[in-house]
Amino acid sequence: MSVLVVGMSHRSAPVALLERLSMDDSVQTETTTALVNQPSLSEAMIISTCNRLEVYAVTNSFHSGVEDVLDVLAQTSGLEEAELRTYLYVRYADAAAEHMMTVASGLDSMVVGEQQIIGQVRSSYQDAAERGTVGPGLHSLAQSALHTGKRVHTETDIDDAGASMVTLALDEAMDIMGIDTFIGRTALVLGAGAMASLAATHLGKRGIDKLIIANRTRSRAERLAEHAREAGVSAEVVDFNARAGALARVDIAVSATASDEFTITPDDISGPVMLADLSLPRDIDDAVAQREGVHLVNIEYLHQRMRESDSQDSRSRAAAEAIVAEEVSNFSSRQRVREVGPAVAQLRKAAGDVIDGELARLRTRVPDLTQDDFEQVTRSVRRVVDKILHTPTVKIKELAATAETVSVETAIEELFGLGRSSVAIDAKRLPKLSDISDISDINDES
Repeated sequence: MSVLVVGMSHRSAPVALLERLSMDDSVQTETTTALVNQPSLSEAMIISTCNRLEVYAVTNSFHSGVEDVLDVLAQTSGLEEAELRTYLYVRYADAAAEHMMTVASGLDSMVVGEQQIIGQVRSSYQDAAERGTVGPGLHSLAQSALHTGKRVHTETDIDDAGASMVTLALDEAMDIMGIDTFIGRTALVLGAGAMASLAATHLGKRGIDKLIIANRTRSRAERLAEHAREAGVSAEVVDFNARAGALARVDIAVSATASDEFTITPDDISGPVMLADLSLPRDIDDAVAQREGVHLVNIEYLHQRMRESDSQDSRSRAAAEAIVAEEVSNFSSRQRVREVGPAVAQLRKAAGDVIDGELARLRTRVPDLTQDDFEQVTRSVRRVVDKILHTPTVKIKELAATAETVSVETAIEELFGLGRSSVAIDAKRLPKLSDISDISDINDES
């Protein structure tokens, strides 16, 4: 039994498709129940956010597991399996474990290092546990992923990465605009996800007078506007299809929607404006920069600037990835040890059955043996077998933990503690081959 991940995110699918697949609590309950009722799946949990939909399942067969998950997703979403296959990615076994740990650490997020995702992973796990669709496989993985995410956020500065991207974008914008503050200015923010939220927050910290917020799902824009007002910044929400009109009223616009279509095109612009595109794929058509008085910075340019500066963010990401690699290795070792546990138990049971059988025959063949003597023999036999099995039991777990491939000869030596004969001798004491007339000479020397 191994863990399987079938999912899509902002990296593999357009936002419009992710929105169609987004699941509320009731849909998640129905879907996870349908998943564990599939013949190849025994456990299931779903992570559903604005930027990703991922099914984590324990399966007894890779190919059957993928097909069963696809079948359930197709039924739930009403989409054709062929369309789903275009955008879905699949991870299995250790790769699945690595993926969940990477996600929980914020390394797969649109805003690298954002902390919201670790809470979403925790909630998804807890909800599935309450539904009874999580067993020992996903329990172990989810706990390891949450532990990994906590380590990454505690031991590295990865939390600053997304904020640094927004900070750099606003620094560039202010340099181009020739200003050192946004006091007296108005900004338009397109989107309501993590990157858009960071943009709104940092605009507020830099003195923006007013925020205009637009998002496809208006309720999410309203929540972002409310957070801005709580921070003392005036905020207005407009419908997403009214964004062109709002653009005419602002000094700067930040787009962070990861839309599959441009959110701002040259036709939307009626005057000078500073534009910042924080999305991949791009939100803003590069052609806008051809309009007089219009300036654009996009995330590709910002990434290049950050690489050129050898920023702390790069070092933080490398440190975070090292933690993930370490935790994946630890998790995989623990899993392999657990998997050999039943085999070790079966080995000891088989040995116990042999002991019981032989002692029963001894009782029959030596009827005059006293009860005390028989008990002494029984204890002796069991001690002998326990001592013989002790080394193999320990070595089996050690070999499973290291995941090394060993030869039959090495396995026998390791399992039974035989070891190889060792030789320690100075090279000058070794005879030259030319001095050895017959192989028997060597034997005679010994």
